[in-house]
Amino acid sequence: MSIATLILGESGTGKSASLRRLDPATTLLIQPVKKPLPFKAAGWSYFDKDKNAKGNIFVTDQSDGIINLMSKTKRPVVVIDDFQYVLANEYMRRTAETGYGKFTDIAKHAWDVFIAAGALDADKRIYVLSHTAVDDGGITKIKTIGKMLDEKITVEGLLTIVLRTLVQDQQYQFSTRNNGSDTVKSPMGLFESERIENDLAAVDAAICSYYEIPAKQLQAA
Repeated sequence: MSIATLILGESGTGKSASLRRLDPATTLLIQPVKKPLPFKAAGWSYFDKDKNAKGNIFVTDQSDGIINLMSKTKRPVVVIDDFQYVLANEYMRRTAETGYGKFTDIAKHAWDVFIAAGALDADKRIYVLSHTAVDDGGITKIKTIGKMLDEKITVEGLLTIVLRTLVQDQQYQFSTRNNGSDTVKSPMGLFESERIENDLAAVDAAICSYYEIPAKQLQAA
């Protein structure tokens, strides 16, 4: 059973930047929307079949494509950035459709990705980065596509680890514990502090130590 982690935060609060210390040789990055990385990106490059470019960054917003990439890669770390666009892009493509069927489909596709993320090989870690929204009860949670989708799926309930970005005094951090008005959670003893640096490499090392996941020596696409 793989370990899936959700990283929540508004744009510009350090979600994508948290990849900066991950080893690109052992990391697969999936971008629903193609965009430059917000740090010096030596070792990171786009896969392009037509140009025979064997990079470690793939661009797709299709749930079946994301699941296929997660399942087939030999790299132990997979990051899905801007997951909210998996939902939003499908919604925008289907704006001409009437009725609620499209919301059911979008929810099912999101559910498929998260279920697959937790059902891969035991040494794999999946990090899903997404924006936040505040619900009617004042709870900060993952941003979806309206109430219809929220009624069909509680994304955070599918995971054991949910972190949230914080920016205070120009320090970019992750919150590791629930503050009473968000959906943050983590296993007891996984993190020593309530706030940690926004460093996915350090988070990944902590998860590997906590769950006794051995380092994977193979570096492959």
